[in-house]
Amino acid sequence: MPLPPVAQYRSASHSHVGMVRQVNEDACLDAGDYGLWVVADGMGGHAAGDYVSNLIVDTLRGVQYGDGLDAYVDALRAALIHVNTLVRAETRQRGVSTMGSTVVALAARGSEGTCLWAGDSRLYRLREGKLEPISRDHSYVQELVDSHLLNEAEAKVHPMANIVTRAVGVQDDLELEETRFVVLPGDSFLLCSDGLNKTAEDHELCEVLGHEDPYQVVRSLVHLGLTRGAPDNITAVVVKAS
Repeated sequence: MPLPPVAQYRSASHSHVGMVRQVNEDACLDAGDYGLWVVADGMGGHAAGDYVSNLIVDTLRGVQYGDGLDAYVDALRAALIHVNTLVRAETRQRGVSTMGSTVVALAARGSEGTCLWAGDSRLYRLREGKLEPISRDHSYVQELVDSHLLNEAEAKVHPMANIVTRAVGVQDDLELEETRFVVLPGDSFLLCSDGLNKTAEDHELCEVLGHEDPYQVVRSLVHLGLTRGAPDNITAVVVKAS
């Protein structure tokens, strides 16, 4: 029996500087007409992190919308590699040690979806009441978890939880991970910076993401992070398939 097709996507985004930081180094893209959603979490200080995250979003926004998902994802990948080259040059020109940004992107066409990412910004999927991660963190603590040296609860509060092992701009060669999947009507997706998932539990994300209106969901998710003190910037993008 064939799977039911996805007829449309509804989405919304919201980003907040948080309760401690002075500058929002997160950036996001909600381009439902193109079937593209992105979260980038900059690093390297006020003048660097927001530059890189916004460069990522602005560049991906300009990628030509193609007929097929494969060609579009290839173009997105090429655009991110180009951004990496630009950031490496800018880092040398400024004479700073680090400029970079994580990135997680969801591209979808009908019932096909692709996640492209580097770093610890995440993509989750809610399907039939079950929340599961689509991306997997490129981070020091995730490597410890994978080696069974830490559990998930310990990883969340580890003093080196902010150390990522991949990001745009931090190495000459950008390593992007990619995974493809089938999208079903009723699926909900959450793209977020670590400012959200480090302050909210998975069961809380699951409960809020289950609500119907994407705009209300992103507002509620960011508000949830703010009630926990929001030591970092918080960004959420929610996508609903129907």
